[in-house]
Amino acid sequence: MCLAIPGRLESVEPADPFPTGSADFGGIRKQVCLAFVPDAVVGDYVLVHVGYAIGVIDEDEAQRTLAVLRAMGDVIETELAGGSS
Repeated sequence: MCLAIPGRLESVEPADPFPTGSADFGGIRKQVCLAFVPDAVVGDYVLVHVGYAIGVIDEDEAQRTLAVLRAMGDVIETELAGGSS
């Protein structure tokens, strides 16, 4: 199973052979390959897996996904601390 993280596309650079861009993941910026989403534009939310944007989603979907990921992190922290919920 794969996990893709939503990030907001901050810049797009046409490159040879594939376009790249900078995506913001909650304050952390990473370069991503846009070969699979050539129509993505600045401001779009892209799903990124191992450095490749594999899809474009709307902001609502991105926020819902990020909320689930944050909740998962909270549960893991609680479990590692020896607590229960």
